[in-house]
Amino acid sequence: MSTMQLNTLAPAEGEKQSRKRVGRGIGSGFGKTCGRGHKGQKSRSGGFSKVGFEGGQMPLQRRLPKVGFSSRVSIITSQVTLSEIDKLEEKEITVDVLKLHNLVTKNIKRVKVMLSGEITRAVTLTGIKATKGARAAIEAAKGSVSE
Repeated sequence: MSTMQLNTLAPAEGEKQSRKRVGRGIGSGFGKTCGRGHKGQKSRSGGFSKVGFEGGQMPLQRRLPKVGFSSRVSIITSQVTLSEIDKLEEKEITVDVLKLHNLVTKNIKRVKVMLSGEITRAVTLTGIKATKGARAAIEAAKGSVSE
């Protein structure tokens, strides 16, 4: 096996494509107007148009109304169900326990328990909120909620 020489290095066949040379006569296929068509701003050198510019007509992004609002609190907020909490072994449930079991993502700081499914054992929620129905279900199973 021969060793590789730096002076023999070359890109693979078909890897490099030569640049398009325009304005080099009829036979090239890009003579005269050089693929720019006839006249108009786009055919000129430096003919530049802003993104979204519609020739002075009110652009679409300004014609349409502003819609909605995204709360920045929702980025750090999540919810879990009673049935998900019932599957955990721990007696005291905190946000860290939920992160450990991948029930909430790592950037979550606030959690609320929703009444979905049922809980069959006593658990203590610490630093976690619960809806009225979920709180009643937890307390019915001899558990407690301390926010």
